[in-house]
Amino acid sequence: MHSESGAWELEAFTASLTGVAPATVRAYQGDLEAFVAWAGRLPLTSPGEVRRTTLRRYLAHLGTRRYARRTVARKASSLRRYFAWLTRTGRLAADPALGLSAPGGSGRLPRVLRDDELSALLDDPPATIADDPPAVRSRDDAVLELLYGSGLRVAEVCSLRPADIDIERRRLTVLGKGDKQRVVPLSAPAVEALRDWLGHGRRMLSTADTPVDAVFLNRRGQRLGPRDVRRLLDRRAAAPTHPHALRHTFATHLLDGGADVRTVQELLGHADLGTTQHYTHVSKQRLRSVLDATHPRA
Repeated sequence: MHSESGAWELEAFTASLTGVAPATVRAYQGDLEAFVAWAGRLPLTSPGEVRRTTLRRYLAHLGTRRYARRTVARKASSLRRYFAWLTRTGRLAADPALGLSAPGGSGRLPRVLRDDELSALLDDPPATIADDPPAVRSRDDAVLELLYGSGLRVAEVCSLRPADIDIERRRLTVLGKGDKQRVVPLSAPAVEALRDWLGHGRRMLSTADTPVDAVFLNRRGQRLGPRDVRRLLDRRAAAPTHPHALRHTFATHLLDGGADVRTVQELLGHADLGTTQHYTHVSKQRLRSVLDATHPRA
């Protein structure tokens, strides 16, 4: 059923965010209040009147207000989570924000996740996923471990085939951009998560129509897609997080730990070393901030 006129129900939405940090709840609330105020000038009086074109127009409007690309991406994530909640709870018949993303363009790289954010995402997911079937939680654990532990792109995770995984040797064969193949190592947590998913979880989500060459499946038993991964992160992350931020964090942590930039280039599958060097700039900034914060003569 559709929401009644004027029933944006922001308080009910924020109340549903159990297990989420108070600062994150305030960020969602602020993002959504700003959208509702903008929508009211159109004028729109309820989420049932919002169309996908409305949301794209709003994100474009934010771009003209000189918001940073990262801020616009966070606001898009807030809208996705809000409209997904409205749809899941029966307040809307269809989700106009499904797969919504911020407009492209040259901007800053995704932020590096803090240690507490990473720990919450990988090891201590919010209470909101308690109702997820065990198979879904198993799949989500494996996907997140590959995004961070091996630095894979979302498309690379979604296109994985069983033959690409070598559990015994702890490595993956990945087909990246331009059909360029590379071999990447698997972290110990990724091996454990993949064993659980492939040994138990995948069978529980499989149907008669499930593609045999798909490693990861959605709830309908079909190949997991990038939009599914974004929704996964919307559910699991304490703060709005783009999937690419995990790959970015992987690269930055390697460089912070002393890895050679050409090794990181090979692991990420970058054709151009210059692309990888963007990460070194961020890494140096992080090291500088650590020095400033901790050294007595900095």
